[in-house]
Amino acid sequence: MTRGAYAYAAMFEGLGGRGQGAFGAFVMLGDPDLATSAAILDALVEGGADMLEVGIPFSDPIADGPTIQAAADRALAQSVTTADCFALLTAFRTRHPHIPVGVLTYANLILAPGVDDFYRSCTRAGVDSVLAADIPAFEAAPFAAAARSHGIAPVMIAAANTPPATLEQVAALGGGYTYCVARTGVTGAEVEMRLDHGDLLAALKALGAPPPVLGFGISTPGHVRQALHAGAAGVISGSAIVKRIEANLADPAPTVRSYVAEMKAASASAAT
Repeated sequence: MTRGAYAYAAMFEGLGGRGQGAFGAFVMLGDPDLATSAAILDALVEGGADMLEVGIPFSDPIADGPTIQAAADRALAQSVTTADCFALLTAFRTRHPHIPVGVLTYANLILAPGVDDFYRSCTRAGVDSVLAADIPAFEAAPFAAAARSHGIAPVMIAAANTPPATLEQVAALGGGYTYCVARTGVTGAEVEMRLDHGDLLAALKALGAPPPVLGFGISTPGHVRQALHAGAAGVISGSAIVKRIEANLADPAPTVRSYVAEMKAASASAAT
């Protein structure tokens, strides 16, 4: 087990002992600027998030909806670089050494500096996992191997319509947790969420995959309870948090902290 995978295993074990599911929070690093972004990261932890997933600003984020694309645009308008993001995470780690932190990114940002250099930078910044959203399972083995060589857990994506053969690759290659897409399309907050993930979650369990965490469209306490009752080990909310940042750019930390606390309360009471 890699260092990063161990961080998630310890988190899930601790939460399970308290009868809780994991609440993960996503934000775009550098949005709306580096100083405010640092305060937002602290607010996520203060609100009770069990794990963080962070994006690195990228000009062509094909898995992201308009809300998160706009966040990336705000960061890029401030000339935020990948190196700035790693520096932000390095400083965050001095304040919060234990919470699992994952990077959600794209192949170009991994390949540009070189695969080994990218994962080495992740390790130095205290990152526990990397999810490359546009690398399909059949091309993921070299990236997963490089991640593990640097102690990073390679998170894989699964959906309700993922073919069985691909699920086998997801289970074999994945580490930390399995990112389960709660709906089709791109990221975004939704009022209603229709889950039909029983077969997927059962298949992942049978294959020995890392714990399933549902993302895409998780925006209300009801969504959290629904996902955990369906058998997920946790959830990740992103667009709903980023919308609150966008609506309060001058001082987003208080509303972010309050929203995360509300969502975490749902995950603490819904697990079975």
